[in-house]
Amino acid sequence: MNISAMLKLTIAMAIFGSIGFFTIHTGIPAVELVFVRCICATLFLGTMWYITGGHKTEKWDKKEVGKTLICGVFIVLNWVFLFKAFEEMSISIAISIYNLAPIFVLMLGAVLLAEKMTIQGIIATVICFLGSILIVGIEHFQSIDQFFNSGFIWALLSALFYALTMFTSKTINGLSSYALTFVQTTVGIVMLLPFCDFTVFQGLTTSNWLFIFGTGIIHTGFVYYLFFDSIRNLSTVIVSVLVFVDPVVAILLDVLILSFKPSLLQVLGIALIFGSILYIVFMPTQKVVAHEKTSSS
Repeated sequence: MNISAMLKLTIAMAIFGSIGFFTIHTGIPAVELVFVRCICATLFLGTMWYITGGHKTEKWDKKEVGKTLICGVFIVLNWVFLFKAFEEMSISIAISIYNLAPIFVLMLGAVLLAEKMTIQGIIATVICFLGSILIVGIEHFQSIDQFFNSGFIWALLSALFYALTMFTSKTINGLSSYALTFVQTTVGIVMLLPFCDFTVFQGLTTSNWLFIFGTGIIHTGFVYYLFFDSIRNLSTVIVSVLVFVDPVVAILLDVLILSFKPSLLQVLGIALIFGSILYIVFMPTQKVVAHEKTSSS
């Protein structure tokens, strides 16, 4: 077990858990915020990459670079959709839906890698979907338009692209963590530049800028360096468990600092989602252990 990689991922997820709190204090929309994040992260990672001398020894492979570019598109869309969800709904609700990503990873494995989904996996997927409906509070919506404008779709899309990011990044092994994140944040700058409205930066306070640079340097540069440096050295099961540090921190901050008070149905929905995901994560381990015990006896 790689303790160093586990510690890095735990720290990354704990810091990332505060991103919702930072986001709502930046005072700018999702696209512009992600654009600034990408600029800050590119400068931060590029500087660190240069200082450590990693740029001199980097081994570039066309196939790896291609995967990294695709992963960059996924991660930028993941950020944009998550921040748009924060604009429409509570951080706790958005993060709970966002953490459906392991379910999407399971489904992607079944579709793209022809991996068989177990009955337990299918049941857990259905329960997660029902949980996501409960935490959005569908009983309060009087029309389909009102439901779609609730932020649910943005949160769901963020979960899908988070899953695609995890799914793709696990296949990239040749590039260093600096090169990987540097290329991806550069992709973000190129992608979002045509869509940015620079007038939103007028009249921002010092506090706004501190939160903006915090999300760029800390939550993007530092956190994603730790994320990609650790994820390649850990099993999928360990990664799936440690990413739960993120929603725990996010929900605690939302409840303790932003005074979010979930209804009973929303609490039930959150419990259904995380309970089902934990079941999916630990069930294969339990089966393997049981099999090994049987074999050894």
